[in-house]
Amino acid sequence: MDPVNQSAQISSSQGIADGQNSAAKESKLSVKDLIHWRDPKKSGVVFGLSMLLLLSLAAFSVISVVSYLLLALLCVTITFRIYKSVVQAVQKSSEGHPFKTLIEKDISVPPETFRKHVDTSLTYINRALKQMSRLFLVEDLVDSLKLAVVMWLLTYVGAVFNGITILILADILLFAVPPIYEKNKTQIDHYIDLVRTQVNTTLAKLQEKLPGAVKRAKAE
Repeated sequence: MDPVNQSAQISSSQGIADGQNSAAKESKLSVKDLIHWRDPKKSGVVFGLSMLLLLSLAAFSVISVVSYLLLALLCVTITFRIYKSVVQAVQKSSEGHPFKTLIEKDISVPPETFRKHVDTSLTYINRALKQMSRLFLVEDLVDSLKLAVVMWLLTYVGAVFNGITILILADILLFAVPPIYEKNKTQIDHYIDLVRTQVNTTLAKLQEKLPGAVKRAKAE
């Protein structure tokens, strides 16, 4: 093979590989870019649609929201299909189905990808089950007490907010906190370190006041 052609093929393959790697990197960073408002238009659209969906779920049932969304999608596609058919009949063109490229596109999930995600999910599930067993069977008294305090606080949160309200607040915080943190990173990190130090000091004092049997169990 001609060395020039061979080097050109190698460069082309390397360029394709670099393009695929950069595309994969961009897809991995897409969520981070959205919540950091790298592209205000895309972030605004995603935030607006997510808020609209959550507010709809707060006002209507899940079945109603899903049904209306699917009905709206069907109305758009059917209207566009009829419009294109009329235009083709008037112009006597043979463009074919307007969604032909989308219909022919392979949207099936490869078995390897499915197994990979299942294995990853199974790892997290097993880790969560082990952690729950450790906490609820009181392997570490302090950690179990921490969980008890958190659950006790959540009872008050649940009395004030329902699940959808918490999701709406979480959605707002998800898109509001990252840019604020980015602009005030130094001050926020300073206060976080102070709070962490105070919490660790308080926990250390509590551990010192634990009964001797509990201390020996923790040491073991």
